[in-house]
Amino acid sequence: MRSSLIAILALLMFLGSVILVITVSMAEGSDIPSLSLEEVYASALQKAERIGISEQDIVIADRQKDKAFAALLPRLSAFYGYTRYNAADSLIQQPEAVTSYGARVDYSLSLGGREFFARTAAALLADRSRLDSEAVKEAYLITVAGAYYDVLRIKRLLEISRSSIERLTKYRTAASTRLKIGEVTKTAVLRAEAELSGAQSELVRLENLYVYTKALLARLAGLPEGYEIREPAKDSDIRSDAMVPGCVPLSVHCAKERAYVLRPEMKAADLLAQSSKAQLNAAYAAHFPTLSFEGVYSRYDQRPESLLANRENIYGGIRLSLPIFEGGLRVAETGEARARLRQAELTLSDVKKTVGLEVEQAYLELITQQGILKSLTDQVSFARENYTAVSRQFEFGLANSLDVFDANDLLVSAERQLSTAWYNYFVAVIKMKRSAGSFLRTIDLPDQRQNNGGTDALTNHD
Repeated sequence: MRSSLIAILALLMFLGSVILVITVSMAEGSDIPSLSLEEVYASALQKAERIGISEQDIVIADRQKDKAFAALLPRLSAFYGYTRYNAADSLIQQPEAVTSYGARVDYSLSLGGREFFARTAAALLADRSRLDSEAVKEAYLITVAGAYYDVLRIKRLLEISRSSIERLTKYRTAASTRLKIGEVTKTAVLRAEAELSGAQSELVRLENLYVYTKALLARLAGLPEGYEIREPAKDSDIRSDAMVPGCVPLSVHCAKERAYVLRPEMKAADLLAQSSKAQLNAAYAAHFPTLSFEGVYSRYDQRPESLLANRENIYGGIRLSLPIFEGGLRVAETGEARARLRQAELTLSDVKKTVGLEVEQAYLELITQQGILKSLTDQVSFARENYTAVSRQFEFGLANSLDVFDANDLLVSAERQLSTAWYNYFVAVIKMKRSAGSFLRTIDLPDQRQNNGGTDALTNHD
């Protein structure tokens, strides 16, 4: 009786510990964040070093614009001097100490407007740096999206592999049972064992690949440990009309026209050409004279005081200077600016051709993935029905083991191809939006980081 009571108490304690472990596990599991693609985007924009580097380029460009603006303003300076002399040995009267101080205003301006052209060029380059940062964000988010869908793809392949192992395990059990009653030979069981072992090794490979892809996505987007991501909705009605605003229905020509207007690379290349033209004008303006103004207030004190000393002065001056010979410096600067302008114009032309080609490639990839999805969806349906039919035939002795393995391989292959095609389609949609310049305008980000002197201020991209 006592031993039975002890056994019951031990059983209750064991059950209590099991319930406690399950409760803790459920509580910990509930804290694991489940992230959508937009939330992953937002995390990447906040934490990715590459994006932070591009945002610091904006800070640098803004400071360069401030430097160019400073050249348009007068310069105010103050001065102070103190001189102490030794005892005079000559007949010349010399004070013991002299103090001088005052203020000075200087302003110089090129008559050709060089400072204004330099200010314009700096402002255009600052705007260009913002567009370059936007292009960096788009390219980085495309990489993040690819890693996001890779995680989902490998996760789906794991599910397919586990289902295949479950089917092969059931077949091995059925083959072993039929071997005992003499309906199949031992080779059928051995083949089932070999197929099952191969599927299990593939499962191990996919599990390791899944861990790596999750770590890669966490590295790219700065995600916390133990995160999970949500599966996107797979709409059976595959449509592409709303991918590019203003292009309904979607066409290559319309997408190109939108890309030429909206792509940050196009805008940045155009601003580069404009700033290069302003820099060329600034180089031409260096051939004009420079007009300088100055105004000075000074005070002079000495000890001992002298009645003949001029203790206070206020004066101003105007100076006009024109460099005659500088060793060919101005000619070289003008030639350099002219070459940079030509280079910027060629860059704009090259970017336009590249953008047009990217739009065509993204459009063809999208159309291809749409066609593949429709075909593979039917193929999976047929392969699943085929496996079900062959399995039943095997149960009644109307099909052999090879038929079952072939049907299972066909089903696994079709499911894997369909899963890969779905995620390739999602990536193709994103690339289509990005190539047409509508990527950041068609996603709903919770928050985005905007440069604010290196701080993490959040703003919407719209």
